[in-house]
Amino acid sequence: MILYIYGDDTLRSRQFLKKSIDEFKSKRDPQGLNTLIFDVVKEAPDRIFGEIVASPFLAEKRMIVLQNVLANSDKEFLERIITMMADKKIPESNVVIFWQAEPIGKTSEAKKLAGILAKEKYAYEFPQMSPAELAGWVVKEVTNRGGKIDRMTAGFLAQNIDADMWLLHSLIDQLIAYKKGEEIRTADARLFLDEKVDDNIFNMVDTIVAGNKKQAFKLLKEQRRIGQDDGYLFSMILRQFKILLQMRDLWEQADNLTSDAMAKTLGLHPFVAKKSLPLVKRYNLEQLKRVYDELLQVDIKTKTGLADQPLLIDLFVGKI
Repeated sequence: MILYIYGDDTLRSRQFLKKSIDEFKSKRDPQGLNTLIFDVVKEAPDRIFGEIVASPFLAEKRMIVLQNVLANSDKEFLERIITMMADKKIPESNVVIFWQAEPIGKTSEAKKLAGILAKEKYAYEFPQMSPAELAGWVVKEVTNRGGKIDRMTAGFLAQNIDADMWLLHSLIDQLIAYKKGEEIRTADARLFLDEKVDDNIFNMVDTIVAGNKKQAFKLLKEQRRIGQDDGYLFSMILRQFKILLQMRDLWEQADNLTSDAMAKTLGLHPFVAKKSLPLVKRYNLEQLKRVYDELLQVDIKTKTGLADQPLLIDLFVGKI
């Protein structure tokens, strides 16, 4: 039996590998006598091939984990594996896991073997998730670790983590420990992670806020086309109107405040505050409260199943 575990998301692929090893040990090898793990780049080829064909020791099954086979530049070694698989020389009693975290080598043999492994019945790819998928993963991961987090904060982490899953994994633990059972909010996340501004998302929200319906629908369509889900898009729209509401409230108190001063007071990225200030001057406080209330109604209708979120967002954009 052959398993191939690979993909750019090495955190999730490593978690899946660990789960597979733990389950095997629990069911078939509690003493660990038949579970072997090799870093192929560092191990002698003859030992690896010897272990692949060896019989289990006082057991029915044996597991051999081969890490980063495809990063090996030894063409002869790779060709031997290809031949062994083609000739079905791997015993039925042995479970061989190919786990790939390093980039695939440039040799034709490495590419050929990668293609063969990807076609295996038990091939598991872990690609980088989209921000929307990642936000959902964050919510589940926080919950599984005994914490609580709202969807908007999960979206903030997903958008600003720069696809660094190992950092995100550590950051979740830090936030859960910091909140001590309380729900993690965006303000908490900002203490541990700098905000990164996505011009594409901001421009889309900006056109919606400005009431430019034609351009807003065009940019909204583009965000959907590249895979952003409506839950994430809605959270960004809601967040931007909340920022405008907070900034307008400050403006009502002191209309000589600069965008930098507002950013510091509200804990915003300076770019976001600077881009938002002209809109703050365009809308009065009552208008922004009305729009924000409409968005909260969209959220309620979505969560209670009264209407589909994409439709509600489109209706909101058309009305604003």
